[in-house]
Order: sequence, then structure tokens, then C-alpha cells
Amino acid sequence: MRPSSELLPPTANTPCFAINAQNRSYRHQYSNIYFTRLAMLKKPVLERANARWKDLDGSPVYVPRVLDVVKSQLCWILGTVYMEMPLKPNVLEDLGRDHSLPPPQSRDKIYSDQDSITLEDESGRIKLVGRKLASTHLVTGVIIAALGMETPGGEFEVIDTCFADFAPFAGQQVTGNNSIDVDSTAQPDEYLAVVSGLSIGTESQADAQIQMLVEYLSGEVGGHDDQTIASQITRLIIAGNSLLPVADIENGTEEDEKKLKKLSTLTPSDLSPHPNSILSAHLHDLASALPIHILPGPDDPSGAILPQQPFPRAMFSGATNFETFHRETNPVWLRLRCGTDPGQSSSKGPSSPIPNVDRPLVTRSVLVTSGQPVLDIFKYLPTPPFTLVSIAELTLKWRHIAPTAPDTLWCHPYRERDPFVLNETPDIYIIGGMSEFATALVGSEQDGKKKRSRQCRMVLLPSFVETGTLVLVNMRTLDVRCVNFGVNGLSAGGRQGELPEEDAMQEG
Repeated sequence: MRPSSELLPPTANTPCFAINAQNRSYRHQYSNIYFTRLAMLKKPVLERANARWKDLDGSPVYVPRVLDVVKSQLCWILGTVYMEMPLKPNVLEDLGRDHSLPPPQSRDKIYSDQDSITLEDESGRIKLVGRKLASTHLVTGVIIAALGMETPGGEFEVIDTCFADFAPFAGQQVTGNNSIDVDSTAQPDEYLAVVSGLSIGTESQADAQIQMLVEYLSGEVGGHDDQTIASQITRLIIAGNSLLPVADIENGTEEDEKKLKKLSTLTPSDLSPHPNSILSAHLHDLASALPIHILPGPDDPSGAILPQQPFPRAMFSGATNFETFHRETNPVWLRLRCGTDPGQSSSKGPSSPIPNVDRPLVTRSVLVTSGQPVLDIFKYLPTPPFTLVSIAELTLKWRHIAPTAPDTLWCHPYRERDPFVLNETPDIYIIGGMSEFATALVGSEQDGKKKRSRQCRMVLLPSFVETGTLVLVNMRTLDVRCVNFGVNGLSAGGRQGELPEEDAMQEG
């Protein structure tokens, strides 16, 4: 019998990404979001910088305004990073370009040796220089503190930097009696299933993998072990790119040309005439078996700016009849609780996970994005040494999941708040739309004499249509399991190849 999980209401610290009548205005300048971000993150950065540098030789002082620094005086300042990058896309250049000429091809990386870094606050900007910056790779929009002194040329030579680091975790995560001695077979752990990149509308061969995924989650296929694991899945999260992207003919980029060539070689029988109807039918079958949360992604028919708003209800007419079907924003923050209340376990009826067995209640905060912020930051940083996993970890340390918005990543012009600021560190951080699967546990570094007792499980999801990968996260231990789907004679995505490994365990 499938264990249940409960979707809890948001708390005061839960970020809200919904755009409603109060914040839908587009009349505000984008500069407001930078000042709001600085105001929200100034206190944690200030506290950490003071603790880091208060006992240094030379007794550095904090200068509240970057334009008030004194030449040759050791001090530290705080502000928002702005990267001046010649290779960065410039909307003014786009407007002034002769439109009879094709636009330049988009670049995978936009950093170069000509980049310069400035630090900005309410008073103005000051240019940062120094050898320390060569090893401290930064991106636009990050709030940092910089230790150093002003040079005779009016620049600020940096000798050290610091940022907010991991935000505190949410309150108590486990309640109840953990010492109850019950056979583990009678107490199955709950799993959260996550997938990204269904891309329905591609070759018909890929439909077989998606159908296998639906039947697996519904407990209709697989051996005894497969069905046992599937029965422990409490929820499914679809992290973007559920439908086939449409190539933009006008842009003429190399990537879009490849998409067009690929589509031109397909016959009508290879393409789905109604991809949205097929997706809706699959979601209808899944919603009757378990709760579903679906997010829009960059390839989906949704708004281009972040946060992307939920899919229209009319797109999934069948699935929306179920209370278990949830249309979410991108990003989205969920609070999930698993287990049974000792005082109520005997009165839950047939939907009770395990009758007369009390499991400690476990509450997990889950942050999910469809991958645009991490992919945009990826353009700023050299790889190696940086990877998508290390970039995802940096967003937690910066306490901001989309610092490059609105500079190189489109976002809504918020005025009074920045919803991408993290007041809490999530227990599970899911990022869809990645090139390959990866996972890591972060947040366990030594912090002075104290060691963090809780960690964040980061999961990077590849395209399901390309890899056939479904990821299961244990809600209690945060261990990760991968289930790979394939058709004999066909590799993931419908290409010819060997049958992929059916089930692989990844322990963090």
C-alpha cells in the first residue's frame, strides 16, 4: 500500500513565486530588485564578514558606503557585484544593429580576460582589482563583502571576500518517537520521484519509455522488487520541458538549425499530432495513482521570464479534476510531510500508509527549478574547475538561486521583494533541464566549532527522453536511487543502442 505525504501550507520564510494583482506591474525599473536584494542579504553578509575579519591585524573597519572608502586604509565594503563583460549580450547593441545582417551566434561562455568587476551599493560603484579576484569567480548580482584598500587610482584592491553562506535550515524536521522497534519491512521509507524533460511530441519510439514510466509509477509493471519500490513513492515532480520545443526560425542559431534539420528528417508518423493531449492523458493516469507537481520549463509553452507561472488549467482538462494534480510555478518551494501522527494513525482509513504502525513525522522543504538559473550562471564561469553541481551549491551559499537575473536572465521587475533570495536552506534542491544526472550532499562543512547536523540533497535531472532516467529521493535518509527505462534494441530517446542498465543506486 502506497504511503501518503502531505503538502503543508507555506510559512513566513517560504518564498512565493506567484505573480498576482499586487505585483503584476511592469512599470518599475529593474534597478529596484538589486536594491531590494542588497537590503535582504546585507545583514547575513555583514554578520559573517564581521566574524571573519574582526580579529585581523590592522583592525579593518567596515565602511557602509563604497564611495566613502579612504585611500590606503584597510577596510571592508559590502555591495552587489556587477560584471562588465564584452562578450555578454547587450540589448542596446541588438537594437542598434543593422537588421539586414544576421545576429551573431550565441556563445556557450561569455567570460574573457577583458572582464572587469565592480561593487555597487546605494551610493555608487567602485572597481575591484587584485589577485584574489582571479581565484574568486563571481557573477553579476551576487551580494558579497570585500576586504582591502583603495589604491591611488581610485580602485579597490581586494585581499579577501565573503558571502552569506548557507542559510539556516527550517525548524524541527522529525517529530515523534524514533526509538519504536518495528520491523523495517513494516515501515517502508517514503520516496519522492523527480523527472525532467519528457519532451512529448518527439519520435514515436520515445513514447514507449514514457508509457513504461507511467506504468511503473502506477505499479503496473516490473518484478516484485520494482513494484515494492514503486509502492513507496509518495509524489512525483516533473521539473520542466514536458513538451517538445519549437525551433525559432528567425533566430537562426546553430542549435535551432539542428532542431530544424532533425524535424525535417522525420515523417508525419514520427511526430505526435497532439502532444498536449498525450501529456494530459499521461498526467490523468498518474494523478489517479499519486500526487503530481508539474513545473513549466524553458522549452514549454509558458512565459519566458522568471518566475514562470503555472500552466493554464485548460491544458490538462482531465488531470485537473484530481485534487492530487498541482500546477506549480518555476521555481517552486514545497513543504512535504511524511509519516503518521501517533494520535491519528488508527483513524485514517484505507489510505493510511501502514495500519497501526506509527512512523515519526518527517517534514522536508523542497526547492525545485527547471534549470534556467544554473545554466545561465554556467556561462559566466570556466569549466573546469566549475561544474553544474558546484554552481548549484554556490547558489545556496550565495543565498540566491538566480543572481544573474535580470542582467542576463529575464525575470519579473519586482519592486518590494526579491523572491529568489533564500531565507532557509532546503532539505532537497532539485534542478531540471541538466545535461546529465548528478547529486551531492552539501552543508556539512565545519563552521567554527559547530558542525551542521543537517544537509541539503542536490539532484540534477537530465532529460528523460534522452536518458530514460527517473530519480527517487528517500524522504527520510535523503539517499538517491536512479531507475533507468529503455526498450530492448533502442536507447533512451528512441535511438538504436544497447539496453540501458535497469536500476542503479546512487548513495550520497
